[in-house]
Amino acid sequence: MSPAQPFLLIPFTAPGGLEGLRIDGSVCRLGRQLQLHYRLQGPLAELLIPSAPAQGAPERQDGLWLHTCLEAFWAVENQPGYWELNISPAGPWNLYQLDRYREGLKPEPALAAMATSIVQRSNELQLKVAFSLPEAIGLDQVLQLSVAAVIEQQNKQISYWALAHPGPEPDFHLRDGFLLRLP
Repeated sequence: MSPAQPFLLIPFTAPGGLEGLRIDGSVCRLGRQLQLHYRLQGPLAELLIPSAPAQGAPERQDGLWLHTCLEAFWAVENQPGYWELNISPAGPWNLYQLDRYREGLKPEPALAAMATSIVQRSNELQLKVAFSLPEAIGLDQVLQLSVAAVIEQQNKQISYWALAHPGPEPDFHLRDGFLLRLP
């Protein structure tokens, strides 16, 4: 079990019109389970945040990163393959496996459902997810992890938030941005 590690996301560039937006949270590994807690605070009325469906469990969906989407990337230390989680504040999600940097993207078949909790108030949104890590990840393997977000404003402007932005363009797949370590 790893203790919860807090994180704070920073925008790739100064977000026009998003003064006061803060994105933070925590991540924790409990054996085979990964738990993520995201919190957005500030001028949420300026953001395009999809509404959660009235009923039914959230399902897999592609293309979530085209709009407001919370993301996480993780890899086993010293291995080229990695996973990408996308989750909408409305609940739809997807988990992909990649063979190496931006190659071999395919849905991770081992995950069929995800426990999700979404609470939204006028100036705060909290999203919590918990799910089992793929069997390919051993209990004794250290994970490198990055947390990120794509934020769409009412004016359709998109901003990119991450722990760090190691490249000249926003690129959540760069391993230099996988700053958190989970034993």
